[in-house]
Amino acid sequence: MNRIFASGGPLALSLLRLMSGLLLLQHGTQKMLGFPAAYPRPIEFGSLTWFSGVIELVCGILIAAGLFTRPAAFLASGFTAVAYFMAHAPRGFYPILNGGELAALYSFVFLYLSLVGGGPISLDAKLRNK
Repeated sequence: MNRIFASGGPLALSLLRLMSGLLLLQHGTQKMLGFPAAYPRPIEFGSLTWFSGVIELVCGILIAAGLFTRPAAFLASGFTAVAYFMAHAPRGFYPILNGGELAALYSFVFLYLSLVGGGPISLDAKLRNK
């Protein structure tokens, strides 16, 4: 039984990368493209929200595709950590109470991906095998 679970690790890594990238991407598409729902307020070009939307959009695409996974995930990890400390930590110490558990989890998942890469089912792996 342990062999079955151990052999699924590389596939699970690729799935974690894909889903984490897609979940980050939806924040970027909401801010930058108004999809799936428009951001609650207009975003001014060059604002902090605009830059966060660009990072979410670009890193979300790269991480989901598994292309330049390590640097994109490293940037996303730092970005989500900053988002946690700027937007959530001032509301209180505990992430469950300040609404920051998702940002904190994103930060650690992306830090993990920046260390281990995109997994066997990624564009990085495909380019490495050429």
